[in-house]
Amino acid sequence: MTSTNRTTQTFLVLIFFYATLLSNTTSRLLPEAPSYESHEQWMAHYGRVYKDADEKEQRSKIFQENVRYIKSSNSVMNKAYKLTVNEFADLTNEEFTSTRNRFKAHECSPSTTAFRYENVTAVPSSMDWRKKGAVTPVKDQGQCGCCWAFSAVAAMEGITQLKTRKLVSLSEQELVDCDTGGQDQGCEGGLMDDAFDFILNNKGLTTESNYPYKGVDGTCNNNEESNHAAAITGHEDVPANSESALLKAVASQPISVAIDASGSDFQFYSSGVFTGECGTELDHGVTAVGYGASADGTKYWLVKNSWGTSWGQEGYIMMQRDVDAQEGLCGIAMMASYPTA
Repeated sequence: MTSTNRTTQTFLVLIFFYATLLSNTTSRLLPEAPSYESHEQWMAHYGRVYKDADEKEQRSKIFQENVRYIKSSNSVMNKAYKLTVNEFADLTNEEFTSTRNRFKAHECSPSTTAFRYENVTAVPSSMDWRKKGAVTPVKDQGQCGCCWAFSAVAAMEGITQLKTRKLVSLSEQELVDCDTGGQDQGCEGGLMDDAFDFILNNKGLTTESNYPYKGVDGTCNNNEESNHAAAITGHEDVPANSESALLKAVASQPISVAIDASGSDFQFYSSGVFTGECGTELDHGVTAVGYGASADGTKYWLVKNSWGTSWGQEGYIMMQRDVDAQEGLCGIAMMASYPTA
């Protein structure tokens, strides 16, 4: 090999060495590439459109803040649940909860009704009312704060199926439009017990197909309101602050429950048993449709939500069961009730 060739080869080796060194140094200085979709990709995926550039910029900042929060939460070792970038990722937590969580817990007073499952002594080790055909597909309340109606209807759909062996999707919109004489005020919030009272006094509820969901307050359709597809004979409350009593109830039928769902971890929940921090300021009505234990033995409640199938585990959340607090995690054992038929 000539001296010129050796010089050229040495020069090329040096260039490769310094290029490699520069690349490695740069990669350490640059932030790690995001593992989540960019805001633009997210917008395309969910069909989100903003009115102008200013709103888009504002939403993009919120989106990036939420992505950072989700990544930080998911990086915690041995956490039992995961969060994800879902369709609510461009909303602040306050914006999200203000339009969806309208359970009027402060209006509710302790009940002294009978508890028909009090003397139940043996319950299955697990229960999933979906597998027994007593749960309709997950629904989506949208930006209407009528979680209370979805919770009450899901519980009524369950007891109706248990009595008739027919699963019928019932109308939340009828409650939104027609149950407005008391505390229940459509998209502005309400109570499951008051919804049961309305259904009882109305002598039933019509089907979702007869009175479809609109997601806004409307005028009561009296013709459809009187076209009953299912009825109840009354309703009862589960003894407050007792997960053991709630277990007896959920082992017997789907149960309306109220929870504190105000945290960001609820907004972005994706999978696993939720064990996160939450209070007992009940603001959201959902339905307990089962219970069980995860592979590592963590006990949970299986809860049906009304935020669509893109949220959580296709619309469901597993919430830790048998916690130290008598109220249950997020207050799930504080104000549970169910219709009778």
